[in-house]
Amino acid sequence: MPESHIRPARRDDDAELGELDRAAWSPVHAVTPRPEPPYDAFFDANHRPEHFLVAEDAHGAILGYIRLVPPTPLACNRHVRQIQGLAVAERARGRGVGRALLRAACEEARRQGAVRITLRVLSHNAPARALYEAEGFVVEGVLPGEFHLDGRYVDDVLMGRSLTGAA
Repeated sequence: MPESHIRPARRDDDAELGELDRAAWSPVHAVTPRPEPPYDAFFDANHRPEHFLVAEDAHGAILGYIRLVPPTPLACNRHVRQIQGLAVAERARGRGVGRALLRAACEEARRQGAVRITLRVLSHNAPARALYEAEGFVVEGVLPGEFHLDGRYVDDVLMGRSLTGAA
């Protein structure tokens, strides 16, 4: 991904991230209905710019984002960060953008003092699961039939990895 770089999101990324998020929506990874106008702002009280890293090309166009947050507000859980969203623009898929965002999120989690990182992924999202596994995430649990999507029950797969050793 030499023609792009990762940076923290800024408040003025709101419109572009909203467009990317809506364009990337898919029943393969979404548990919410397809967004319909009028669209809400991308950032809100629970989705703040400081929770996101973005990948942008050499011209400043956003290619993707990843959301990294503490999984709970509990002090006993502050050593963990959770990925709660990863999206890559169609034009940038297959170019290593998702992998770069995932690696940047792990580095940012380490910078924040985390020693562990987790995520949830739908069982039928094979491309995402393959990426996560290639980056050292392992399945730590499965919630069978947790979601009813497109007329079928889909498992919620819990994955995680240590941030103290190599991927």
